[in-house]
Amino acid sequence: MARMTRDAKLETREARGRLEIPQDKRPYWRQLTPGVFLGYRKSKTGGVWLARISANEVGVDSATPYIQKNMGTADDFADSNGADILTYAEAFKKIQAFAESLKQHDKPKGKYTVADAVKDYLTEHYAKDGRSITTTKGTYNVHILPQLGDKIVVELKSQHINKWLTNLAEAPKRNRGKLVEIDKTDEDEVRKRRATANRILTALKAALNHAYRAGRVASDDAWRRVSPFKRADAPKIRFLSTDECNRLLNAADTDFRPMVRAGLLTGCRYGELTKLKVSDFNESNGSIHIRISKGGKSRHVPLTGEGVEWFAEWTAGKAGNALVFTRPDGDAWGRSHQTRPMQEASDRAIIVPAVSFHILRHAYASLLVSTGVPLQVVADALGHADIRMTQRHYGHLQPSYAAEQIRANLPSFGATEKKVTPITSRKKANA
Repeated sequence: MARMTRDAKLETREARGRLEIPQDKRPYWRQLTPGVFLGYRKSKTGGVWLARISANEVGVDSATPYIQKNMGTADDFADSNGADILTYAEAFKKIQAFAESLKQHDKPKGKYTVADAVKDYLTEHYAKDGRSITTTKGTYNVHILPQLGDKIVVELKSQHINKWLTNLAEAPKRNRGKLVEIDKTDEDEVRKRRATANRILTALKAALNHAYRAGRVASDDAWRRVSPFKRADAPKIRFLSTDECNRLLNAADTDFRPMVRAGLLTGCRYGELTKLKVSDFNESNGSIHIRISKGGKSRHVPLTGEGVEWFAEWTAGKAGNALVFTRPDGDAWGRSHQTRPMQEASDRAIIVPAVSFHILRHAYASLLVSTGVPLQVVADALGHADIRMTQRHYGHLQPSYAAEQIRANLPSFGATEKKVTPITSRKKANA
């Protein structure tokens, strides 16, 4: 790394304190090496360090001559922490490192397209942790690459992505390979399509952000300015009561009933349970170990006394590497094998509309939250990355201090006029 470039006006907080704040808030710039500049933008609350790097100097495709980036806060009023509060010397080193990171010796020849970004993302990101990319790859192949694959990333505009997103939300949905037109008068149907479009937008941004962080492109403005549809990710979640859970369990087919019981006892996803091995059950500490969840992380799910006893009986005599749950023929349960058994169990239990296996997960969480179990505990058991999703889906079920106070203290406004005589009252009168 080059020797530090000195600048008496910027090196110390005392020197920077004597600088005036320009009316146009233009930064003070200092060239470090050819094409690489350190900037300091001063304000009343403290300054920030900026990097400005010539795109030609580092060989990056860019719609603008320079790449500019905020590198951190200057140590004007707080001591450096080496991360987001930096001295002049630390800002110098960070900018030099950033410039070096942009000098990609293995940059793709010619123009870098969205298809290139997707390929790099799938190869470099997913291949590292060994996760399957089949589903993710399908999302790109069906919804992103046909429309945007040949677009040059540096030439992407926000309006291109916004138009693609709108068309995606209005396009027919796929049902088992067939295209089905959506009913645009059905608010929930429209919401579902927008929620799907939002998830696909997230996949697109993931690939493009990966390209930006790798220095393939100089700016992320085009997609950073594209917002997902609002109020789309708010489905009406079906919650089952304890009585409905028991009816569903009793009505389930004998071969599939263990899966239903496990879903209610653990809140695990169907795919997690189908991969569960006998060695993942730890009787001594009363938990099961989910090795790889949807988010790629492992977790331990605590079991109740009933759960420990049932798993111990169900796994007794089985080899440690054997699957806990299998079909009658000994094969593993497949992805679609839960659909018909859940439909039939719902019909027999008179649960309308019929519920999918995933509703068992909602039942597990909702029953815990409604009895006062903290959201963080439930989030950890479900394997949520943080508490936000748990709060959004189940937060309203928490026992509310505000509701208790209102119900206890709001005065009565007199008896209401009854227009309907309850059946129980008529029975008593005739008795």
